Amino acid sequence: MKSIRNEYKKETLILPIIIIIIWYLICDVFQLVPGYMFPGPSDVATSFVKLIVSGRLFKDVFETIYKVLFGMLLASTVGITLGILLGWSKRLESLCKLVISILRPIPPIAWIPFSIMWFGIGIGPAVFIIFMGCVFPILISTIDGVHRTDPVLIEAAQSFGASDSQMLTEVILPSSVPYIVSGLKVAIAIALMCTISGEMIGSSSGIGYMILTSTNLFDTGSTVVGMLVIGVIGIIFDYIFTKVQERIFW
Repeated sequence: MKSIRNEYKKETLILPIIIIIIWYLICDVFQLVPGYMFPGPSDVATSFVKLIVSGRLFKDVFETIYKVLFGMLLASTVGITLGILLGWSKRLESLCKLVISILRPIPPIAWIPFSIMWFGIGIGPAVFIIFMGCVFPILISTIDGVHRTDPVLIEAAQSFGASDSQMLTEVILPSSVPYIVSGLKVAIAIALMCTISGEMIGSSSGIGYMILTSTNLFDTGSTVVGMLVIGVIGIIFDYIFTKVQERIFW
């Protein structure tokens, strides 16, 4: 099993290495693409070192992760709590179904003008956009998890005289955890996209703001650094949630 995992890890590095080599040949060796249109690996590496030395990269990464976690915390609190209640009560679900169906398809970016008017420039708009983008995947996954609770478990708990609160906390919630984690895994990727979009329009810090200002100054190397950092953060979050899922299912 370990040899298979090691081989898989080696295989995942092959394509990125090939892409970097081709990228280096096109941009740095043969210079087929001007640097102001798309930088080569050497320019990106130089920009990365400058951002590290200046301390700006660490600051912007911290700001972005803080917004993502804060927005996810709010979305998770509301989404999981409301999802359990709606999944448990068919009457409450029917009451809220139309409103959820109307709000859920609205892109989070569409809320940017209102978020700036309501919260001004700063952390507030980004957190609000993250919340609007993440709360519905978490909510729907939680409702689905409650609906898929084994009826035998519910009947067994009822036969032992379990109260509604005991039913929710000791039967419904544990049974719904795999679905909740799946919803959180989807939501974290949406949170990153929402954060970057919000930082580009309604913020004065973060990776999205760094990408925007670097692009305006034609510093394409720093722009690509920001894009790659976003990808790395996404990989880290995905790895964490994948490990949590493995713990739950296995």
